[in-house]
Amino acid sequence: MHSIAVEQQRGHVLLIAGDAAVRRRAVQVAPSANLAALGVVPVPVLLDSTVPSDTTYLDGARDPNTVLTRLRTAAATPGPLLVYLSGRLTVDRRGRRLHLCLAGTTAASVRHTGLPWEWLGSELRERPAGLTTVLLDLAADKAAWPLLQEYGSLPAPPSVEVYGVVAPPGFAGGGNGVSGYTRQWIEQLRSSPGRPDNLRLHALAVGAAALPPGTLVLPTARELAARPAQTPGPAGYGEGPERGRESGADGKRDGVHAVAGDGARELPGGGPDPRPHIHALATAGRHAEADALAQAWEAHVLRAYGPASPEATHWTEIRADLARMAGDFRLATRLWTGVGVTRLARQSPDAPEVKGAAAGALYCWTQLKDRAAAAEAGPELIRLLGALPSLDPRHLELARQRLELLRDATPIGR
Repeated sequence: MHSIAVEQQRGHVLLIAGDAAVRRRAVQVAPSANLAALGVVPVPVLLDSTVPSDTTYLDGARDPNTVLTRLRTAAATPGPLLVYLSGRLTVDRRGRRLHLCLAGTTAASVRHTGLPWEWLGSELRERPAGLTTVLLDLAADKAAWPLLQEYGSLPAPPSVEVYGVVAPPGFAGGGNGVSGYTRQWIEQLRSSPGRPDNLRLHALAVGAAALPPGTLVLPTARELAARPAQTPGPAGYGEGPERGRESGADGKRDGVHAVAGDGARELPGGGPDPRPHIHALATAGRHAEADALAQAWEAHVLRAYGPASPEATHWTEIRADLARMAGDFRLATRLWTGVGVTRLARQSPDAPEVKGAAAGALYCWTQLKDRAAAAEAGPELIRLLGALPSLDPRHLELARQRLELLRDATPIGR
């Protein structure tokens, strides 16, 4: 948090529980339980500040204007602010606007009983950068999920740091207990030596929370890359990013396996190396959890070291191979190709890491059965292969032939 004058040192914690997310009478997210759990955490720990602070609990609110009033009061605090939101997201189908459902909100009443998401941004937009954190533990209903997929995130002002998860509709919930993400956030606060920064807490919570497949994890890697770089936090995630990698057409010499065997080295700043844990999740078939954890660490590294750093490239390699292990060859092809292009910009075309990335991309592309997707990914891959003079020319020729066949077989307009 930024330093502020003594006379201004007052913070605020605003905890808001919206309507529960329920599927077939089974509770998926229980906001009241989440608020109760957070309520026993000391405010200085929640806020990561020892300044005098106010705390506001809103549980069971039915009037969005009441919530707006409390939000406006919290936003006016001159010091650090934490806003926690838990509940169900839906959409005003007439205006296609996101809302946090409050108690009693229905599909027919959402325009009058839900809290418009844009109100959150409007109230927090003018706050100084570095003083505001929004923490989310949400579930989207069937109306809201397509809009979130279109956005790829949740809109928020650039001055606000947003951390959290939005679960997709249709997942099996955890009953009336505390949600996995919120529970793990609290657990990390209790168990970690010292108070980790919020981004590290988020990464640890995501990795331990057993999130439903497809969960939207915020911030996205792209959003973290867009934030101003800060002093690096815990280092060491990218130790050994320039490892030698055998080239070959199958590309199965992968990022996760290359680092998993190193053991759980202690990272500067505390905490074990997360890569063996990620590898264990993936090999156990828990692909969504593995990818969510890898995305969280990738986001941390992007912010600390920048998108062009070797550390960031290393984590993209890990995500690429996680996608391969999960059978998502479309994503794996895109990520491996991107790694090859990035490495080629700063390494020799003959570097083992460049050749290994190209081999990984080629292998995953050959496994991609969706013709339209393969045709879309082909040109960039072929440009990468063409830039590697030591590559077996047969691989490049076969790739070109396959792309031509794919183009011939893909209907116009796809």
